[in-house]
Amino acid sequence: DSFFSGALGPSTIVGSAAFNLLVISAVCAAAIPSPEVRFIKEVPVFAVTASFSIIAYLWLLIIVVVISKDVVDVWEGLVTFLMFPVLVGLAFAADKGMFSRAEKLQMTKAMSKGT
Repeated sequence: DSFFSGALGPSTIVGSAAFNLLVISAVCAAAIPSPEVRFIKEVPVFAVTASFSIIAYLWLLIIVVVISKDVVDVWEGLVTFLMFPVLVGLAFAADKGMFSRAEKLQMTKAMSKGT
């Protein structure tokens, strides 16, 4: 009950992901008018998302080339599928400031004032 990766399987996924990561980012950056400057507002969320994009590429390489050559087992598919809720959870936590020292310091000060 193994699933074999065909000629288009992993290449299509990697190509689509590369397009999303590189081309759409480039279009967004090019759309900013010349004298204006934009900054990333939520750097922790960006860091989580950027890290997961690299992890996803590496994971795909590992499951298709290293673990079981040209075969995707059910457990590999499940692990891949479960990475998305982990990404969403970590991005949510980063958005709420759970990875930020300044946010934790403010929370600690607020809690100490309340008690």
